[in-house]
Amino acid sequence: MTGSLDQAKEALGARLRELRLDAGISGSDLAKRAGWHQTKVSKIEYGKTKPTDADIRTWCAQTGSESELPDLIATLRNIEAAWLEWRRILGTGTKRRQHASLRLEAETEVMRVYHPFLIPGLLQTAEYAEGVLRQVVEFQQVPNDIDEGVSKRLERQQILYRRNHRFHFVIAEQALRTTVGTDQVMIGQLDRLLAVVGMPRVSLGIVPAKSAYLVSMTNFTMFDNSRVMVETVTAELTVTQPREIVQYGRAFDLLATQSETGDKARALIRHALESRLR
Repeated sequence: MTGSLDQAKEALGARLRELRLDAGISGSDLAKRAGWHQTKVSKIEYGKTKPTDADIRTWCAQTGSESELPDLIATLRNIEAAWLEWRRILGTGTKRRQHASLRLEAETEVMRVYHPFLIPGLLQTAEYAEGVLRQVVEFQQVPNDIDEGVSKRLERQQILYRRNHRFHFVIAEQALRTTVGTDQVMIGQLDRLLAVVGMPRVSLGIVPAKSAYLVSMTNFTMFDNSRVMVETVTAELTVTQPREIVQYGRAFDLLATQSETGDKARALIRHALESRLR
């Protein structure tokens, strides 16, 4: 998942190495002048350590390459934006993150979503969304603005009815079974999924629990063919490397070929619904 980040750090490090070599300074000399540990220069140059703003400013000052500073700082900002910790994203609560999703989804024509254990946000009922966001707030220990977050998540769902957008959701059967809230919440959510099957511009596929293993995946969302967003426990990763996006597309296609759609998807949903009703 971090391949594009590693490549970006390596590319930045290679550029910094060029500046050092052009200045005729050895790595040990640069470290000595900057007051750094002697291994810091090599770690930065080979992408093992991401430099800070201060590191880059010092590097440029010591190598006489101040003119390169704006571009180098911009490159560093792009790397930081690709890997955002939840404590930063959710620092003011859940509403701001939902609002950011709303803008991104509005700009996307074809959206592909895979989730192995939860119903995707665009398909959630208010009660289910509240249960999910409540766990996010408690686990990440961020400000509690659940009502505002749920409201914004439901606002996002209006995008499903716009004609210039198409959506392909693939979820694992486990997502039908994972309990969010109470049985009543799950019954309402499964009813909602039955209504989703057959919606215009929306495709829903469910990968049966006994399907063969083909690819190891966490949940991810593809926005056209321009970016992929992946959620981890601690952060949200944005992938923009074309080669990696192609790989995610292949993974999604594999999962989609395993999924049941139409009446077969309805049968899986009804089976999960009946188990709740009993």
